[in-house]
Amino acid sequence: MISKRFFQTSAKKIAFAFDIDGVLLRGKKPIPGASDSLKLLNQNKIPYILLTNGGGLSEKARTDFISSQLDVDVSPLQIVQSHTPYKTLVNKYARILAVGTPSVRKVAEGYGFQDIVHQTDIVRYNRDITPFSGLSDEQLQEYSREIPDLTTKKFDAVLVFNDPHDWAADLQIISDAINSKNGMLNTLRSEKSGKPSIPIYFSNQDLLWANPYKLNRFGQGAFRLLVRKLYSELNGEPLQDYTLGKPTKLTYDFAHHVLIDWEKRLSGTIAQSIKQKLPMLGTKPSASPFHSVFMVGDNPASDIIGAQNYGWNSCLVKTGVYKDGDDLKECKPTMVVDNVFDAVTKTLEKYA
Repeated sequence: MISKRFFQTSAKKIAFAFDIDGVLLRGKKPIPGASDSLKLLNQNKIPYILLTNGGGLSEKARTDFISSQLDVDVSPLQIVQSHTPYKTLVNKYARILAVGTPSVRKVAEGYGFQDIVHQTDIVRYNRDITPFSGLSDEQLQEYSREIPDLTTKKFDAVLVFNDPHDWAADLQIISDAINSKNGMLNTLRSEKSGKPSIPIYFSNQDLLWANPYKLNRFGQGAFRLLVRKLYSELNGEPLQDYTLGKPTKLTYDFAHHVLIDWEKRLSGTIAQSIKQKLPMLGTKPSASPFHSVFMVGDNPASDIIGAQNYGWNSCLVKTGVYKDGDDLKECKPTMVVDNVFDAVTKTLEKYA
């Protein structure tokens, strides 16, 4: 079936954006039909990107893994992870508190941030800051670094890259940072305000996500709710934060730019060797070559509603978060299908 040819006219050019967890993979295991879906699009030179609220690895590391698991070539220029838009903040903030799994330090370095503190560095500096941390001494030595000017140089922003694993400690450290005096460690501001002492960004707000377990698990959205609740209790006002990832317009605009860039590379308009030009965060594409873009996802609250609000079409699959009978509320997917292969073939048969 994957040898079938589809021809797009310039007036009806379509493209795809795929979620990963619950659509292409379940944990590390490929979902049946995922490989054939991408191979079919590659054969027909139909542009697509991967648009995920996952993260924690570099774009190259993530696409290398996906390529090996699905036996299909996926470029690092074809993926937007939840924290990929942080690349646009490199020149805006000097010292950042990069929150997430230990791997996010390397990701932030790869993006070009010059002064990075991971939350484990603060635990290492003083264990009493986080009395309920679950990190062993061995883990702390492995994950953390000594930061000589940790107490004498201010933080400029908190960037949550992915779901951290030591929530008790991480909640305390983030709370300290956003309630500090001018971003300085070991300080507490005197005033109360909805505006944090330094900006805080969450790379996604997914309450739930699908992993190999049969029931959905809490995601970064749950962690964000706890941060916001604690901040509100301390300040008497809701936290003014920034959120990225699906379903935000910020991320869909960014992803649209990446999709347009990939279409130009695929068609030969620009060479593959030319460096990807990233848009400023919040910049909408001035023009798009696509008649329709189809978001293929498993989560109505992020994939489907995000595409719907942005003006893209959507294909809701039943291999992840969404199950038959779930209340879709205000979500109105273009189609509901069993799996990703059905999403691709039915879309191509109807729209290509």
